[in-house]
Amino acid sequence: MARKYRRNILDFASGFRGAHSRLFRAANQQEEKALACAYVDRNNRKRTFRRLWIARINAAARKDGITHSSAIHSLYENRVLLNCKTLAQVATLDAYRFSRIVREVSDRRN
Repeated sequence: MARKYRRNILDFASGFRGAHSRLFRAANQQEEKALACAYVDRNNRKRTFRRLWIARINAAARKDGITHSSAIHSLYENRVLLNCKTLAQVATLDAYRFSRIVREVSDRRN
């Protein structure tokens, strides 16, 4: 059992550099650190993408003379069910259609 456990740890650490891929104790510590960092970074990835989407929506919305928050508020008031990821993709790939959506919704609001 111990040999199988150690083999699994060393197999996990096979791509690591130096002793971290060859010595069990170093590989075990490095595995714990790698898994901890992977957990943290999965949550950071969500945060980073949200910031990116907001920046893209804000940049596209400002071309129409409004801010990100007012655009999102207008969409919410008019019950337009587009999330930030989808809006950012539309803003990036089809700026004309994004500006039409934002203008239509903000005109209804006023």
